[in-house]
Amino acid sequence: MTIDHSSKKPMHLQIREDLLKKILSGYYKENQLIPKEVELAEDYGVSRPTVRQSIQSLVNEGYLERKKRKGTIVRRRKIPQEFTHIIESYNAEMDRKGLLPNTKVLTFKEEVANEEIAENLEIKEGDGVYKLIRLRFIEDDPIVLVTTYLPAKLLKDFLNVDFSQQQLYSVLAKQGYPVKSVRRKLEVMKAGETVGALLDIDEIDPIFYFHTVGYTDCHVPIEYSISKYRGDLNSFIFEISNHTSDFHNE
Repeated sequence: MTIDHSSKKPMHLQIREDLLKKILSGYYKENQLIPKEVELAEDYGVSRPTVRQSIQSLVNEGYLERKKRKGTIVRRRKIPQEFTHIIESYNAEMDRKGLLPNTKVLTFKEEVANEEIAENLEIKEGDGVYKLIRLRFIEDDPIVLVTTYLPAKLLKDFLNVDFSQQQLYSVLAKQGYPVKSVRRKLEVMKAGETVGALLDIDEIDPIFYFHTVGYTDCHVPIEYSISKYRGDLNSFIFEISNHTSDFHNE
């Protein structure tokens, strides 16, 4: 690209627009190194500080990322997750976004509830629960590790269900326990060695750590899930409304 030196638009903005166009078009692909500052400065016919300003703008916006001893790469765009305010299956949400989801079942068995599980499912400690661990992908990228506990006494022939193909909420609805409301708690923590290996990230990388309790229409807890989302590939949308009629700004 030749910079229009007669334009009223600053040169660093013209370069930013050209670099962004190349990122969005796929000319520069995800995880690909873009040319070095000195090379871009020569190509655009400007100084290195001007190029550096353009690159920094795209870094701040999340399109580029500086890597020590490597250079500047095209950053992978995060998946906006809406499950914080919409009750919807993972597959349905990803399909709606035009992404290709798949699921690998790591564990599916019956065991007894410990204190934490019993408290969240409102059952007795020692009662039988189903433990379902799923690693969920978008194409080849692991996105989230989900461990789910369900009260065994309410669900029949559950171990015969293939949850790599079927959706949990659909199966619960068919058994007469549709999830109508949820309570979620969010924490951010380090992945740790085991979770990091499963999600293909470093053990010190951050993850979004959600605790979810799903309730039926009679407010019976039917699901307790612990979801661990990769911090580098996911972002979360929170939708908050004010329904208090006498609320006033001060």
